[in-house]
Amino acid sequence: MSAEVQTKQAVMEMAQEPMEQQKQIQPMDGSAVLIQGLKDQGVEVIFGYPGGAVLPIYDALYKDPIPHVLARHEQGAIHAAEGYARVSGKPGVVLATSGPGATNLVTGITDAMMDSLPLVVFTGQVASTVIGTDAFQEADVIGITQPITKHNYQVRDVADLPRIIKEAFHIASTGRRGPVVVDIPKNVATEIFVTEEERTAEVNLPGYQPTTTPNYLQIQKAVEAIRFARKPLILAGAGVLHGQAMAELKTVVETKRIPVTNTLLGLGSIEGTHELFLGMAGMHGTYTANMAISECDVLINIGARFDDRLTGNLGTFAPHARVIHIDIDPAEIGKNVPTEIPIVSDSKEALKALLNQEFEAPDTADWLTYLNGLQEESPLWYNTDEHEILPQEAIQMIHRITEGDAIVTTDVGQHQMWAAQYYSLNNPDHWVTSGGLGTMGFGFPAAIGAQIAKPNERVVAIVGDGGFQMTSQELSLLQEMRIPVKVVILNNGALGMVRQWQETFYDERYSQSLIPVQPDFVKLAEAYDLKGYRITKKEDAEQIFREALLSDEPVLIDCRVKMLENVYPMVAPGKGLQDMIGVKSK
Repeated sequence: MSAEVQTKQAVMEMAQEPMEQQKQIQPMDGSAVLIQGLKDQGVEVIFGYPGGAVLPIYDALYKDPIPHVLARHEQGAIHAAEGYARVSGKPGVVLATSGPGATNLVTGITDAMMDSLPLVVFTGQVASTVIGTDAFQEADVIGITQPITKHNYQVRDVADLPRIIKEAFHIASTGRRGPVVVDIPKNVATEIFVTEEERTAEVNLPGYQPTTTPNYLQIQKAVEAIRFARKPLILAGAGVLHGQAMAELKTVVETKRIPVTNTLLGLGSIEGTHELFLGMAGMHGTYTANMAISECDVLINIGARFDDRLTGNLGTFAPHARVIHIDIDPAEIGKNVPTEIPIVSDSKEALKALLNQEFEAPDTADWLTYLNGLQEESPLWYNTDEHEILPQEAIQMIHRITEGDAIVTTDVGQHQMWAAQYYSLNNPDHWVTSGGLGTMGFGFPAAIGAQIAKPNERVVAIVGDGGFQMTSQELSLLQEMRIPVKVVILNNGALGMVRQWQETFYDERYSQSLIPVQPDFVKLAEAYDLKGYRITKKEDAEQIFREALLSDEPVLIDCRVKMLENVYPMVAPGKGLQDMIGVKSK
């Protein structure tokens, strides 16, 4: 039955209904149902790119608008949605067409899954009648995305669409958050929907009931372990930020006098200048943080998944510690590190439960004195250069000029680690980076999404010259939408982290890691009618950074930094956290 015949039939049936019911039930096609469903969920913006299979949806969007960001590539759209989700705490919404449109989203979907970012991704699909026939622009989106999503759907009946929309947003934003994909065949987008009952029904998912409150007996066990500890340590991961448990974390740290370290994604969960903060732990963490993990007797992990870049050699990780692991995802507890006291819970609820016990603080005076000594003896360091700009210096300038209050986004690599080390965060939810997947090209579009989420905040994208070129086409958006993102390219003419590993572990065989030919980034900015700056001299850096970063316009800064500079300290692959290289003692 054609859509036109369906519409006429629905209208005729409605004419026979009582007038009151006619007012409640308005026939609409699947595309209009989708737009209405997004509005019902409070969606503020869609990041997307149109194509054949989603033309009915874009037509509905034209008639009943929701703000839409037209990225110049689907990867740009989904990374922008990730940045929006990370900063706003709300699900990022993405819309793309079938086939290549959907497959171009795969990297971002995986990135969001690894870093627990809530996304709801709508993909177009060929008509149901030709699914499985290798139709034009057909791809098995459900098969492709099943391993990289929290859940996925393919809508086969328009009557199911309102329920699926509500379930998708619920699943994405509860429990351990993550991406949900909804694949919509083109015919479903044009079918007529007349059942108001489905639109107003509550979410009912008996098989999905994430645990959010802790088990009382496990909290008691944690209290006893902490009370009698002499070298306790808190490892705060992204779960603290996702659970909005920053205040509770700070209270535990201060009232119990327990030192705290962060994972890469947990940065910002406590102020970078806090007296009990030891810095980031892991492969490029501080010496003090890694030694604290290696010597602690109780390790309290809150919302971190013990990934390999944090732990190093698992056989030597926290060898003396009783491990307490608080995580909303039970699958993460005991997966990598044996856990004596597992607590499945939302981080905020677990910390509130701990604080409600009002237990005596452990005696950590000697432990804190020891750790303070390590911090003084072996701080982060770099050797200055008379002529070349050091990337660490550049980040410290950015920090000084922005007073540590900017939202900072990064790609992955050396610049990411330097930013983590030297941009000390004052506020939570101001650090947006690709942690688990380590995605080049993430930082710049993520900054666009972050700026849309927080239009009154200063957003700085610190990126490398390699990664920036993967999504540089999104410069169009800065001009089109007047998004005042500051793009800082730490330009060392290389794939910096690859080059560092080749120098350190491959006898300086720089195989395809140097980039001899690059665009003129200032001219590239100007081609998009944006202001571009180039920094080549140390004596000019502060002034140029200040002018560019404090402006109200979108700008690009090409900062030429020393090519052969390395990120230290470092835990070599296969080594334990106590075996750091590049540690310098005073």
